[in-house]
Amino acid sequence: MYRFFGTWLTAVVMLACVDLAVCAQSNLNDSKFRQLGTELPTPNVYRTASGAPGHEYWQQKADYVIEVELDDENQKITGSEKVTYYNQSPDPLRYIWLQLDQNVRSIDSDKHKTKETKIKQPLKYRDFKELSFDFDGGFNLLEVKTESGEDLDYTVQRTMMRIDLPEVLKPGESFSFQTKWWYNLNDRTKIGGRSGYEYFEEDENYLYTIAQFYPRLCVYSEADGWQHKQFLGRGEFALTFGDYDVKITAPSDHVVAATGELQNASKVLSSKQIKRLKKASKSDKPMFIIDREEAESAEKQKLSSKKTWHFKAENVRDFAFASSRKFVWDAMGVEQGDKTIMAMSFYPKEGMPLWDKYSTKVIAQTLKTYSHHTFDYPYPVAISVHAQKIGMEYPMICFNFGRPEKDGSYSMYVKYRMIGVIIHEIGHNYFPMIVNTDERQWAWMDEGMNTFLQYLTEQQWERGFPSRRGPAYKIADYMGGDKDNMMPMMTDPESIPQLGNNAYGKPATALNILRETVMGREAFDFAFREFAQRWKFKHPTPADFFRTMEDASGIDLDWFWRGWFYTTDHVDISVDYLKWYKIDPEDYVAQPKKPGTATKRKKSSSYGGDYITDLRNKSAIKETVVERDPTTADFYNGNMDYELISVDANEMKLFSSKLTEEEKAKLDPNLNYYEIGFSNIGGLVMPLILEFEFMDGSKVLEHIPAEIWTLNDKKISKVFVFEKQLKKVLLDPFRETADTDMSNNSSDEELTESRFQLYKKATSWDRRGPNPMQKAKQDAK
Repeated sequence: MYRFFGTWLTAVVMLACVDLAVCAQSNLNDSKFRQLGTELPTPNVYRTASGAPGHEYWQQKADYVIEVELDDENQKITGSEKVTYYNQSPDPLRYIWLQLDQNVRSIDSDKHKTKETKIKQPLKYRDFKELSFDFDGGFNLLEVKTESGEDLDYTVQRTMMRIDLPEVLKPGESFSFQTKWWYNLNDRTKIGGRSGYEYFEEDENYLYTIAQFYPRLCVYSEADGWQHKQFLGRGEFALTFGDYDVKITAPSDHVVAATGELQNASKVLSSKQIKRLKKASKSDKPMFIIDREEAESAEKQKLSSKKTWHFKAENVRDFAFASSRKFVWDAMGVEQGDKTIMAMSFYPKEGMPLWDKYSTKVIAQTLKTYSHHTFDYPYPVAISVHAQKIGMEYPMICFNFGRPEKDGSYSMYVKYRMIGVIIHEIGHNYFPMIVNTDERQWAWMDEGMNTFLQYLTEQQWERGFPSRRGPAYKIADYMGGDKDNMMPMMTDPESIPQLGNNAYGKPATALNILRETVMGREAFDFAFREFAQRWKFKHPTPADFFRTMEDASGIDLDWFWRGWFYTTDHVDISVDYLKWYKIDPEDYVAQPKKPGTATKRKKSSSYGGDYITDLRNKSAIKETVVERDPTTADFYNGNMDYELISVDANEMKLFSSKLTEEEKAKLDPNLNYYEIGFSNIGGLVMPLILEFEFMDGSKVLEHIPAEIWTLNDKKISKVFVFEKQLKKVLLDPFRETADTDMSNNSSDEELTESRFQLYKKATSWDRRGPNPMQKAKQDAK
């Protein structure tokens, strides 16, 4: 009987091969498991096939000495800079390219020209304002000169500037030049923007969050040459590492927070503030450097005198700062290895009581979780600044939303969104500020990786944290949506219709599925950490990430990268049928009366079971921040059918005589054989996670790798053998594959006793093909 059963399996495989041959009438390899090598750049001495930097890897460097003044009366920035550019490439350079990002706010900016507009009925005022644009916030270049003061030839190409060098810059040489400029600051609350100001009408004060305020070197690399893709507002930045020496002049009653370390604290801070800073560096909880009362007093002064703050930052790719007389300032020390990082928050009184309660503690936990998964945080400070309607990141400093009502109350939504955005923007220090990806081309590389780690950090903060992105089931509705309104992740951000879902949610989900379902936590964590450590302070590409994850884990993931990153396919795998077979070693072989079919229900991605990450985190996360520190809790915490076919007795005797004793022992008539058919409706191949529930109430979980789809990525079948009688089967019970339709993920018909009727002749197997039992009888003869 063992061989008889095996012959039947061969028949099923032959049927599958017939189906495969029909669907493979193509001269091209369109398998979802074909290798990704043809899509990836050829490895070389700069970037290896393992995903690591090659032995001749190089990158450029640019050092800045900047002096900038903030005009609080006219909301204007005036600045000058000396830039030294180091050609560490093997290429001679005749010119260099710089980014003039503020030109995106010029009157004739391509951002306004290329933005689609229409008259809607009724027309909202916000939409009405977008029909015309009368604010000029572009750079006004005053000079571009050599270090010795000679004019340089330059060409402004919208948001880019090319400087023609007086002599070819040879490999190993450097070139210094200087520029002067000014521009008008934008009111972010009215016209938006990553940089600008917020005006507080009640006390007539401004809060400035300043970035992209100076001409910055473009990246020159062996992968892309000059990265001078125009800035249209969505695709962020590709920048060169260097050292910064920056002096910021502002009203003397302003407090300035910036990238880097303050060099002249004795000149800009009071002795009391310096003492408080020193004490805070040794504290495990936030301490006020400037409290609310002191900030309110400064609000009323409005001094006309000025003060210059001096900052230095080493090995950073950018510089940003914030300035206001409204700032409350708190800080605490965060120990990592043998050094102390200053976690600091700056916020107006309007941010209290949320910001003083949470912000700096959130910074500390973010550094802890991100460093665990990547590398120790290398910079001396990590700063969170509160400004309304913004979430934006720069080295060592970020600007974040989340404001209570005027009476100090706040909703659960505001609280958790504020915690989430602080984690996200502080986390950007790792991606892309240190692992320096090209945001202008590949938004998913920084936003997606960062959102993935944000999700891990949120779950470390509090069990059941209402994370917006990360869990697989939360991306299912998007992925199963209108394909005309989405693009693959391997698309530049200016061309992506739904940037949040595409560049944040989908890649974060993909990484979480790799970690929880495809690779496992141990293999994923090792490979992801290896990627981060290989490429910190360097410029990785998507291929470097794909190759490193495979190289460090020993797992072929080409099918995953291709499906998730290069297509808009979604996950929708259905359980088509469930057949039950029992072996009778005397003279009968089990045959299903009819396959079970899924009941037609309304399509839904929802499922009431537990999510896989939540289940594992119950033991993996020993203690969350909220459990460890009760002061981080508030009133929101804890509220959140068959027949048998006869075979001729003489034939069975002949068949049985050929079996060994060991083979006969395996023909246990008490074993149950269940064949399950699956269809890949959505297009994305994924592992099969199956929960079998038996008649006695017990359950068994089976994990089948995605490679089961290798020979046929549309329909497959799999046989499972159990001693117990099966009641039903459920596909993806923990919602870990982002399946967009859970209504077809289970067998709805409960199976009954197998021996109903006995027939002397075999009947049809099912409507899809010939009866394999008949062929089995012929083979047995």
